[in-house]
Amino acid sequence: MTIPRPLIAGNWKMNGSLAALEEARTLAAALSGKSVRVAICPPSTLVGPMRQALLNSQVLIGGQDCHPEVAGPFTGDISAEMLAEAGAVMVILGHSERRAAYGETDDRVAAKVGAALRGGLEPIVCVGETLDQRKAGDALSVVTAQIRGSLPATLAGRVFSVAYEPIWAIGTGLTPTLSEIEEMHLAIRATLGDVFGTDGSSPLILYGGSVKPSNAAEILHAAEVGGALVGGASLKATDFLGIIEAV
Repeated sequence: MTIPRPLIAGNWKMNGSLAALEEARTLAAALSGKSVRVAICPPSTLVGPMRQALLNSQVLIGGQDCHPEVAGPFTGDISAEMLAEAGAVMVILGHSERRAAYGETDDRVAAKVGAALRGGLEPIVCVGETLDQRKAGDALSVVTAQIRGSLPATLAGRVFSVAYEPIWAIGTGLTPTLSEIEEMHLAIRATLGDVFGTDGSSPLILYGGSVKPSNAAEILHAAEVGGALVGGASLKATDFLGIIEAV
């Protein structure tokens, strides 16, 4: 079985403008010869321009969300097919900010995953617990339930990633201990095996939550950590490159 290459994906969230494409160009120029897969998921307005700016580079372009339907009366939404036409090859789904602010359920996330596959996009499916859930000792049960509810059976044999993001660590500067990260990633791997059988050994499990150059090496070398989903540190080429080089 071919071991998938690590993936370092940057989630720009609602940040960036055309001027920020220079950071992406700087990053792309520094990646020549590196075996790690690198992706940037900018706001949807920048997917097309970024694809053009990074033509012939090894940086992959992704979206931050997609609607379950191909088209329709869904003001403000974007479909997987639209993202793919603009130049995206992957998409982040089920991010905690979407779950919390827009009430996205596991079923809704699963429908979006199906849409991503329909549109030819590689899904990055996010899961994670709140601080209250961790303090109550429910972190493992919450996250494994999200895995079972958010990943449809149609993912079997397809290329996708799961991104574990402890919600309380996103943008706070806090991170779980290495043992907590490994415990969760091992539990996710076991759940993927339960759901998909032997196919559950293939998907990468990314870690996200205040990943930065200073802590990337120890996190990325922890058990079952196959890469990272990076927030704020992906906006600056020097910071993002520092994380990539830690693989």
